[in-house]
Amino acid sequence: MYILALDQGTTSSRAILFDRAGNPVRVAQQEFEQHFPRPGWVEHDAEEIWETQLKVAREVLTDLAAGELAAIGITNQRETTVIWDRKTGKPVHNAIVWQDRRTAGMCDDLERRGLEAFFRERTGLVLDAYFSGTKVAWILDNVDGVRPRAAAGELAFGTIDSWLIYNLTGGRTHVTDASNASRTLLYNIHSGMWDSDLIDLLEIPESLLPGVVASSGTCAHTTGDLFGAEFPISGVAGDQQAALFGQNCLKPGMVKNTYGTGCFLLMNTGKKAIQSTSGLLTTIAWQLDGQTTYALEGSVFIGGAVVQWLRDGLGLLERSSDVEALARTVPDNGGVYFVPAFVGLGAPHWDPYARGAIFGLTRGSTRGHLARAALESIAYQTADLLGAMVSDSGLDLDEIRVDGGAAGNNLLMQFQADLLGVSVVRPTITESTARGAAFLAGLAVGFWNDVDEIAAIWKEDRRFERDVSEDEVKGLMANWRKAVSRAGGWEERK
Repeated sequence: MYILALDQGTTSSRAILFDRAGNPVRVAQQEFEQHFPRPGWVEHDAEEIWETQLKVAREVLTDLAAGELAAIGITNQRETTVIWDRKTGKPVHNAIVWQDRRTAGMCDDLERRGLEAFFRERTGLVLDAYFSGTKVAWILDNVDGVRPRAAAGELAFGTIDSWLIYNLTGGRTHVTDASNASRTLLYNIHSGMWDSDLIDLLEIPESLLPGVVASSGTCAHTTGDLFGAEFPISGVAGDQQAALFGQNCLKPGMVKNTYGTGCFLLMNTGKKAIQSTSGLLTTIAWQLDGQTTYALEGSVFIGGAVVQWLRDGLGLLERSSDVEALARTVPDNGGVYFVPAFVGLGAPHWDPYARGAIFGLTRGSTRGHLARAALESIAYQTADLLGAMVSDSGLDLDEIRVDGGAAGNNLLMQFQADLLGVSVVRPTITESTARGAAFLAGLAVGFWNDVDEIAAIWKEDRRFERDVSEDEVKGLMANWRKAVSRAGGWEERK
C-alpha cells in the first residue's frame, strides 16, 4: 500500500509515492512555464499547472493496482491565486504567483488608512503583496467582466490546493485547508472562519471563497476516470506547513528551514498564536484531530531562485547543481555581497521596493565569487529570520532541520551553520514537503496509526556545526546588513 503526494511547486509539479516506511518509491516531475508580463509581475497558466500535475500523477501510478493506493495528499505553493468559472472550470486570468508585486500599492493604501494592525491581529500577516487577498481584489478590478460575475456567484477563488481539488473531483468540491486559508489575508486564524470585516475591506464577494477543511481528514474523492478508481483526498497543507510536519517538528520550539525557490523558516508554537514584533508572520501550521497548531514563519522570496538566475539569466551555470563546484573555486566571497531582492525583500524587512544588487565588485571578482555570494545570500537571509524568531519566541534554539533542493549543498549548509551558531541538521530524506502531505493523508485513513509512529520514521543524515570565530561572523553579517540597506527602497512608491 502507498500514499500519493501531489507536490505542486512554484516551478514544477511533482508526484511521489510513499511506502509505510515513509520512503519515496516513485517520483515524477515536470517543470512549467514562468510568465513575467511586467517587471515585478509573475504569473502561471493554471491550466498548465493542472495538466502537468495530472501527468506526473499518472506516471507514478502506472501499473499500480487500485487497491494499492490508500489515499492522496496535496501540498502546494501557497499564496498563488486562481479565479475560475464554476461551470466551465476555465480560469478568468492567469494565476498570480506569490512572488508577484503588482498589489504593493494597494497594500500601501490599506496601511495609510491605518489598517495594518487590524489585518495583523485577525490574520497574523502583514499587509504585503505576497498574500492572496489583494491579488483577488486586483483580478476583480482589472479583468473585464469579472466583478459582476463574481457577485453573481458564477466564479470561484482558490489557492493552488483548491484548484487541484476542484479538478481532481470533476468540479464537485471547492475547499481549502486551514493552513492555506491562513495565507489569504481573509481568514481569522483565531476564530477559524473567513472574516467578514476583512472580506468587506477588500471588496471580495464571499461567494468566491472555498470551504475550509482540516489538514488531515478526507475532504473529497477523485473522479474514477482520472486514475481508474475513486481515491480519497485526505491530506492538504501549504508547502511550508507540510514541510514542518514532514520534518516531524511536532513539538513547540522545533524549527525547520526549507531551501526551495524561496526559503521558509517555521517554528512550531503549539496551541499559542504568537504575535511577532520582529516582522515575522503568525500562521496556522495544521489542523489535526480537532486541534489547531500554530507557527511563526519568516519568508525569503528569492532563495534557490538566485541560482536559477545565475543559470538562466547570466549563463554562468549549465545546471543549477554546478553552483557548489563553481563557488568552491574561490576560498571566500572576495568582499562580494549579493542581495537577491528581485521581487523585493520578505521578512523581517518587508520592503517590496527593494531590488536585486551586487556590491563589492572589483577587477579581481570572478564567476566563482558571484556563485559564492549568491549561495551566501541564501544563508544571510535565513540568519536574519532566525534572529527575529529567537527574539519573538524567547527560545534559545539548539538546531534547525533543513530540507529542499539546496539543503543538499554542503557548502551552503556549512556556511549556514557558521552564521547561525546552532546545529544545522539534514535528514536522510529531504522530501519533507511531499512527505508531510503524505503523513497528513496517511494519518486520516489509518495508513499510519498516530504521530508517534511517523515521528519514529525521521532519521538524521548529517549535522553541520559552526567552524569559524564569532568575530568573523559579526564582520560578515555587518557587511550583509550594509548591502541590504543600500538595496532597499530602490523602486519609487507608486
